[in-house]
Amino acid sequence: MSSLIEKLIAGGPVITDGAWGTELQARGLACGEFPDDWNLTHPSAVLEVAQAYVDAGSRVVLTNTFGANRVRIGEHECAGQVTEINRAGVEISRTAAGSHAFVFASMGPSGKVLMMGETSPQELADSYGEQAGALAEAGADAIVVETMSDPEEAQIAVRSASSTGLPVVGCMVFDSGRDMDRTMMGTTVEEAVGALSEAGADVIGANCGQGIEGFIPICRRLHDATDHPIWIKANAGLPELVDGKPEYEATPDEFARFVPALTEAGATFVGGCCGTNPDFIRVVAENLPVVDQ
Repeated sequence: MSSLIEKLIAGGPVITDGAWGTELQARGLACGEFPDDWNLTHPSAVLEVAQAYVDAGSRVVLTNTFGANRVRIGEHECAGQVTEINRAGVEISRTAAGSHAFVFASMGPSGKVLMMGETSPQELADSYGEQAGALAEAGADAIVVETMSDPEEAQIAVRSASSTGLPVVGCMVFDSGRDMDRTMMGTTVEEAVGALSEAGADVIGANCGQGIEGFIPICRRLHDATDHPIWIKANAGLPELVDGKPEYEATPDEFARFVPALTEAGATFVGGCCGTNPDFIRVVAENLPVVDQ
């Protein structure tokens, strides 16, 4: 385990941040607009999001770089600015974090399906390697490979991130199957742990896909399958479309009510995903004291 991860978890469960996409939408990001490009075009709005999470109590704040890999960004006008977008994302979150939080840079899926031949392992390795290199050079403290459904793609991304020498968090999305405990590709919790561990992840977890209550059994299985720290970021319930926009059902208090059970199940890092905001993080932080290191 890296010294940074050891230091962070020494005082108990660590509060991370919440959703970024919905927060940027609240600040004017249009449907279909590429969020990561806002690092260059609307940096003050991106800084507002990061700062709000740090102010709410996040000891780990992510970056607005979820989709900034060459494969995914190639569909947008900013395709030639991979390095610039990733560097700016880290710099913005670093400004917000100051001495109060660590910056874990976000790397999300390519949006392409390997088994369908939409991309190749080499193309993904090149793409993630480029992104991870830019994030590391910009000064990220760690990298989070998140919202992965395909274990092969997750492994490629984790290996690329690990090559930087930074600590790496590897997360899968469990949103399929009768018990909502498999990825879209049919990967079980235990299979995901094996794949992520083999690839070199320092922290293993799950994010997105469902509300926090459903993460409790998933967290327990993650904890039983590995001695790695566990990272959990649940949605604020399931969304409903209201006037064409997703609205999530859970309130901050309802979300926080399940946090003790989540930490009892083994969660080491706790935050929120889609539909959560700084109010969620504030309530979680208030109900889960963390010892300062």
